[in-house]
Amino acid sequence: MTKEEKRYLKNKMQEEFFTLNKNIAELQNLCKPISPECALGDLTRFELIHDQTISKKALELAQVRSNNLQYALLKIEENDFGLCQECKEEIIYQRLVLVPESRLCIACASNKD
Repeated sequence: MTKEEKRYLKNKMQEEFFTLNKNIAELQNLCKPISPECALGDLTRFELIHDQTISKKALELAQVRSNNLQYALLKIEENDFGLCQECKEEIIYQRLVLVPESRLCIACASNKD
C-alpha cells in the first residue's frame, strides 16, 4: 500500500469516526428511558418503546464500529496494517476503502460467515 493510499484511508477513517461519534451522541439521547408519568396512549407508548429498541441496537452497532475504527486508526502506521489477521495476505485496497477497519481479507471473512 502506498503512502498516499494510507493517508487517504487515515483521513477517511477520521471523518467516519467523527461522524459516527456524533451519531452515537444522538442515539444515546433517543435511548433515554421513557418516563412512566408521560401521558401517552398505550399504542403511542408501545411505538416509542419499539423505536427505542431499534435505537439501542443501532447504538450498539455504532459503538462497535467506532471502536473498530479507533483501533484501525492506531494500527494504520504499523507495517502490518492492511494485512489479513488470518492468512497474513494483503487486504485489497478497494475493500479497505469501503470498510477501512477491515481486519480480514474477503476470502477469510467469507469463511467466517
